[in-house]
Amino acid sequence: MTCVIVDYNSGNLRSAAKSFERMAAETGDKIIVSSDPETVAKADRIVLPGVGAFKDCRDGLGHYDGLFDAIEQRVVREGAPFLGICVGMQLMASLGREHGHETKGFGWIPGEVVEFKPDDPTLKIPHMGWNDLVIDQPHPVLEGLNHGDHTYFVHSYHLVPEDPSQVLAHANYGGKITAVVGRDNMIGTQFHPEKSQTAGLRLIGNFLRWKP
Repeated sequence: MTCVIVDYNSGNLRSAAKSFERMAAETGDKIIVSSDPETVAKADRIVLPGVGAFKDCRDGLGHYDGLFDAIEQRVVREGAPFLGICVGMQLMASLGREHGHETKGFGWIPGEVVEFKPDDPTLKIPHMGWNDLVIDQPHPVLEGLNHGDHTYFVHSYHLVPEDPSQVLAHANYGGKITAVVGRDNMIGTQFHPEKSQTAGLRLIGNFLRWKP
């Protein structure tokens, strides 16, 4: 089984690759970091990370001819398991509203990526650091994760799905923040599992074993 981490120049993929390789030692998967559409088209699983602004990441993905088409073909039409991380998760939305821009997302999880404003004005934005996870719905990729597990966030925006049932977990930071979304063979985390130590490694291992 091959798991491709998509490289489209959005952040340093070294820590993500190392975390996936660590868990792949248990599952036997081969971890590949690639921007090659043909490699993505043959992947058994696809991971899309993302760091920075929604528009920059969407535009960056578009700079690689055929890359998004390969991802969509493999995930939407052929049903390969997909994990979006941080902005990679946000790109699953219909629309991103960031810094005055309206940017179309993938439309896989209907909804919008919007700035969140904590009820408590003393809370800083961006939301950066550890936060307790609240599990809203059971899911195979969340198996073994519990209420209160710590996960690591760095963001100022979050995805608000049109269908609340597609929110699998949230965190509280002066209000609810979407932490995990999913449907069918797709799942996305606003937090960084590769930086979330025990909880993050468990999620990665679950994803590598997941058979939607």
